[in-house]
Amino acid sequence: MRTLALALFASVALAAPASADDKKPLPPFEARAAFLKVLDRPKVPADVKPGTETQKGSGPRYSEWSFASEKKADGTVERVPVLMVSPGDDGGAKKKRPAVIVLHGTGGSKEGVKGWLEDFAKLGIVGVAIDARYHGGRTNAGKGSTAYVAAITKAWQTPAGEPMEHPFYYDTVWDLWRLVDVLAARDDIDASRIGMLGISMGGIQTWLAASVDERVAVACPLIAVQSFKWSLENDKWQGRAKTIQATHDAAAKDLGEPAVNKRVCRELWNKVIPGMLTDFDCPNLLRLFAEGKAARPLFIANGDSDPNCPLEGAKIAIAEAEAAFAKAGAKDKLVVRVNANTAHKVTDDDRKAALEFCAKWLK
Repeated sequence: MRTLALALFASVALAAPASADDKKPLPPFEARAAFLKVLDRPKVPADVKPGTETQKGSGPRYSEWSFASEKKADGTVERVPVLMVSPGDDGGAKKKRPAVIVLHGTGGSKEGVKGWLEDFAKLGIVGVAIDARYHGGRTNAGKGSTAYVAAITKAWQTPAGEPMEHPFYYDTVWDLWRLVDVLAARDDIDASRIGMLGISMGGIQTWLAASVDERVAVACPLIAVQSFKWSLENDKWQGRAKTIQATHDAAAKDLGEPAVNKRVCRELWNKVIPGMLTDFDCPNLLRLFAEGKAARPLFIANGDSDPNCPLEGAKIAIAEAEAAFAKAGAKDKLVVRVNANTAHKVTDDDRKAALEFCAKWLK
């Protein structure tokens, strides 16, 4: 089993890459190394703790457990709650199965994607979900995105040079890499057949985490493929800003701007998701699915009227992926669906196709 080669260092503050957002991004493999370095932080033992487990007859098994992801700057250990749905009785035989990690969107939770996990279990695939940072069981603020937005605002307002969190995508990406570590070590999971599927915010976390981690054999970012750089440069940042509106409003006030504008987005994004406008933007990282040791299957679904993922920016990312898969001689491993008259929504057809895609390449 290949593991991520991540060097440990003391600070959890992320340093932005050297390249400015108006310069050409690093080549994909250099961007990969930079992204791993930017997100790196001290590891702790996974310390997996079992929770509840239920099963009716020979039906699917539902289990809840947690693992330790990192030791934070304040000395506390970040734990990640997990919901797993496994296929039913194997007749007493131990069987290593493929698994798919399913990621919810902004304001959601692992319970909100339970239907996906159950559908995968019906296909003989273990479905696994976690709560993203400051979501679900990882917040005391109740349902929704209140705690998440507050955490991002706090990160924005952290003085320069002080340790800060990066709850806007990046910290959950770290959790995903650690989750792959845990799943790969289990005796009921085939480490060579682990997939990842995410919706909206979860889709962004999917292409961020899976693009640079070749242990993820299949990836399905749904309503998530886009170009942050294109959106900013072409005044199409509004949909993305609305997903964490209060943070953008706070940044505008702090910067002395009367309202959220291009400058606010640029400065906020460069601090809380450093590199997203350059090296780690979707068009650059998507190429890694085709340019690694072997091309890895990638399923993309977008809507043509999605304000969060403007079509023109999504087309740039899709074109980069198509070129990379063509060069690798692996066009059959890339599926792109852009739905007409569709906004920020996973259609029923996309859901069915994504499930079938994962089953095809993992089984």
